[in-house]
Formats: sequence, C-alpha cells, structure tokens
Amino acid sequence: MEATPNLLNTRLYEDLSQLARDHKKAYKHNAPFPFIVFQDFFDPDFLNKVLAEFPDLAGKKQTMSFANTNERKTITKGESLFGECTKALVHYLNSEDMLDFLQELTGIERQLIPDPYFVGGGYHETKRGGYLKIHVDFNKNINTNLDRRVNLLVFLNKDWEEAYGGHFELWDRDMKNCVQKILPVFNSVVVFSTTDYSYHGHPEPLNCPEDRTRQSLAMYYYSNGRPEAEINPRLEVHNTVFAARNGVRN
Repeated sequence: MEATPNLLNTRLYEDLSQLARDHKKAYKHNAPFPFIVFQDFFDPDFLNKVLAEFPDLAGKKQTMSFANTNERKTITKGESLFGECTKALVHYLNSEDMLDFLQELTGIERQLIPDPYFVGGGYHETKRGGYLKIHVDFNKNINTNLDRRVNLLVFLNKDWEEAYGGHFELWDRDMKNCVQKILPVFNSVVVFSTTDYSYHGHPEPLNCPEDRTRQSLAMYYYSNGRPEAEINPRLEVHNTVFAARNGVRN
C-alpha cells in the first residue's frame, strides 16, 4: 500500500501499512476505548488549501444546525459544499488505501465500508459558546443499515490555544472520569472505535474569540455486523445517546 504524496505528510507517514502495524497494539489498548492520535498527518500545504475552502456554514441549505441542551453546532449534508481539495481529501479517506490502513490499525480486517453520503459526517463547526455534550454515536447508518464502527476526525484549527477549550474528551463507560482530553489543533487526526460504550464529545462551552470557530472534518466507517461486546442490549438501534457526567450537570 503506497501513500499519496500530495495528501499525506510523507516525511512522517510514508508507509501507511507500517504505520498501522506499529500502532495497532497501542490503538487496541489505549484507554478508555481503542483510539489513537496522529499529529501532522497530512501535507501541511495541502491541508492549508482544505482549510481555505471551509465555508461559512451559517444559513446554508446544505447544513444542519443544532441548538439545544446537548449540542450547539453546525454540520454539512453531503459533499455539495466541499471545495476541490476537500473533495480530494474525503475521497482519499474513503479509498482502498485508507480502508486498508484503518482495518490493519483497528483489527477490523476486510470489513470496513466507507459512507459516500457523509451521513452525519463532513464539515463540523462550533462557534463561541457551542458544545457537544458527552455521548455515544448513532449505531446504524440510516441509508444502508450498516453498523458504525470507526470515526476519523481531522482537526483544522490553527494556533488553537488551551484557553479556547473545545478539547475532544474521551470518558470511561461508567461516565465517572474523563480519561483523555485532546486539543483540536490543526493537522491532528483522531481515530477511534465507535461502540455503545465509547463516550466522547467536547462538553464545555467554547471560549474562543468571536472571530474563531472550532472546525473539523468527520469521517465514519461501517461494517455488516459487529461484535456482541460492543452492543448495549438496552439500546438496540439508536440515534446519538447523551449521558450525564459524574458530578457535573450535563
């Protein structure tokens, strides 16, 4: 499997097959559930072009906005708002090379299927004061009825300071402890397994300047069936399920 030199940062990630083999053990054993973070994953010049294409999502027909007690954000529907470089990126992330990489990394061998319709995926944007409370993701694709197995997030936030917040948080399955907090800095990629117990989000209101927003690309991957250990029998087929944090009013 060969990397695509005009997309990936080949100085660090020239051989995706080896990268997956080198990190699959860490991915599997990372707490609170399987995940990994890669810094400077894409060619920075290319990703700068992707960032330059990120549109103002406010008021666009091809978006969905959420404003309630659990989430305050905007996401795109489909790929109609993607620019040329963004389309090249997401199509690569849905390609055979990337599927091979993710399957080796996660251990979900020869099973992963991308979503060309970007159901719930694509551009995600949160403005000052926005948030996404801790949750587990919807578990079935509404178009294909396939099981959601892996998320890949590409963060696009340059010069993002700790004080701005927006940390991507991973919580244990009892919702007692935040085990990981990841700053959503430019060109960082998070891959994690999605199950009925993989609680995550960015629950605190964003504290960035008014002229800044938290921007990312979200990609989801599916399979036909999943291990029983990943299923909460009380949930069955479900949409996003939000959960209260221990000691915090959610």
